[in-house]
Amino acid sequence: MKPVYLLTSLLCLTTIASTVNAQNYVGAKAPLRQNPYIELPLGAIKPQGWLRQMLIKQKEGATGNLDKLYPIVMGNRNGWLGGDGDQWERGPYWIDGLLPLAYILQDKELIAKVKPWVEWSIKSQTPDGYFGPSKDYGSEPGIQRDNSRDWWPKMVMLKVLKQYYQATGDKRVITLLTNYFKYQLTELPKNPLDHWTFWAKWRGGDNLMVVYWLYNITGDKFLLNLADLVHQQTFDFTGEFLKGDMLTKLGSAHGVNLAEGMKEPIIYYQQHPEDKYSDAMKKGFADLTKYNGMAHGLFGADESLHGNNPTQGSELCTAVEMMFTLENSLEITGDIDYADRLEKIAFNALPAQTSEDYMTRQYFQQANQVSLTRASHNFNVNHAGTDVVYGLLSGYPCCTSNMHQGWPKFTQNLWYATPDNGVAALVYSASDVNLKVANGVPISFKEETNYPFDETIKFTLSTDKKTKSVTFPFHLRIPAWCTSATIKVNGTEVQQAKGNQIVKLNREWKSGDVVELVLPMHIFKNTWYENSVSVERGPLVYGLKIGEEEKLVKNDRDPIAYGSEYYEVRPTTPWNYGLIDVRARDLEKSFTIQKKDGVAAYPWSLANAPLQLTVKARRIPNWTLYNDMTGPMPFSVIYNEGTPKEKDEEITLVPYGCTRLRISQFPVVGR
Repeated sequence: MKPVYLLTSLLCLTTIASTVNAQNYVGAKAPLRQNPYIELPLGAIKPQGWLRQMLIKQKEGATGNLDKLYPIVMGNRNGWLGGDGDQWERGPYWIDGLLPLAYILQDKELIAKVKPWVEWSIKSQTPDGYFGPSKDYGSEPGIQRDNSRDWWPKMVMLKVLKQYYQATGDKRVITLLTNYFKYQLTELPKNPLDHWTFWAKWRGGDNLMVVYWLYNITGDKFLLNLADLVHQQTFDFTGEFLKGDMLTKLGSAHGVNLAEGMKEPIIYYQQHPEDKYSDAMKKGFADLTKYNGMAHGLFGADESLHGNNPTQGSELCTAVEMMFTLENSLEITGDIDYADRLEKIAFNALPAQTSEDYMTRQYFQQANQVSLTRASHNFNVNHAGTDVVYGLLSGYPCCTSNMHQGWPKFTQNLWYATPDNGVAALVYSASDVNLKVANGVPISFKEETNYPFDETIKFTLSTDKKTKSVTFPFHLRIPAWCTSATIKVNGTEVQQAKGNQIVKLNREWKSGDVVELVLPMHIFKNTWYENSVSVERGPLVYGLKIGEEEKLVKNDRDPIAYGSEYYEVRPTTPWNYGLIDVRARDLEKSFTIQKKDGVAAYPWSLANAPLQLTVKARRIPNWTLYNDMTGPMPFSVIYNEGTPKEKDEEITLVPYGCTRLRISQFPVVGR
């Protein structure tokens, strides 16, 4: 059979996907819309390269040991284990990351830690369908013992149980969810989502997501009625994004509520595929970026929306929850923009906010971050000044509990099945995947790459010995930042493809076939607050390399609230540089790129940075520290007019994710 290669636009892809039936995996049941991409079973995708190392560090670090490191909450007293301790979100948050980590790694020790939480949750269900903690206790420092019947923590455990079923096929999960959703249908009219606390009203999209997932398995019609009810009681993101001005106002919304909750319109779109829901998501992201966005892919919210000054904080919970929102949005729509945004956060913000051993983290990160000390900053909330230091409990412990889902769920969304019985690689990292294509033929792909540090991604197909050939489509994403990608099959170039589209290769495949995708990366800049600029190459943002002095601080002041110790980091080299104004056509040649041979197992540190850029810059003497952070950003590019010029210096930039101290949004100085 002669190979056929089809380049398909996103619009056409979505249309095609909605008119075919998925045979190999659970597709949508009418009247739900068939999504263009279908999640694979948990464990089907195995990370390799540096991504696997990230998961190993999680296993050996806080994710795998939080019951020992944080026993007051994650120990046997937790209400989700039947105890009289913490009854609320923190236990489910931890398991929401630990469970996918355990099953992706197939780690027996971690699976054994997960099981008691799942078993207690299943066995806790009462005849009326309720499950989870149900008794409130008096106040106790360091734990949350009230609002046990709140809808919100159950939403996190719903995600846990969904993943557990995907990994094990345990049918008790289906029974529990069916009975619980019947309970919700009866109780929500009397006790709506915001009855106990307001969190569930903002985060109802997580509840809705699992309702639709269960419907596609069971087809129980009452679930569609429940979905409409949950949508009605959830904050109206659709109306607010399309017609409101919430995203333009400081303090109008909680950052994590936005990151986690804003997927609700696109989740509901599956039942009601009206343009207003997909349009609301697009406008919501555009406005969030315009009024609060920063170079690292997140936005200023410390805790509430706080604009786009690069010294405003962004919470670690925001990073992992926004990644999950983007993963859901990508699966439902196939929109490349969601994949581009996902990689921006995963390859920049996420690795920068956790320590190499995965034992400490920052509560807030700053795009321009030059001193990490216990001090008051210009945040909505300062948590006694501990927000930017690296600690286990510094800032607030929700991030200690919730940071674990980032890398495992990123791994889970590297690959998808397609309704046309093919396979899609939409987000890139070294990995192996096993799945079924065509009429149930098992195949595997090995993805070899050092992306995002390298431009080449190699996919090698394997089939069993009985399969001489198999025909199926292979979907590949070309990021928007890529001007022209090259696709080769078995060494022969088959396509050149412009960025911001899905390429679909439909051909007869044989075991050993190799697809090579080359995504040439060029240096470009984006403009931000006060006309500052970020330096970017591919999906990576670059920050100034700053010398560091680290200090371990023993916390005798308030260890229950903020941990017994934390790390401060101070600069040992200058940071107050502006980039010299360069015309866009001369930008690339103004930088020198230096690449190391190979990529370290753990690349996200100053010492291991695989790439660095050098460029001419100039000091700005009156740009100094304020509240132990960068002072007010000098407006670009009129700075230095009529004033003596500092001498030009060569500075080094490294990938943002490799930094703890950095300038990533630079003032621009005139020549």
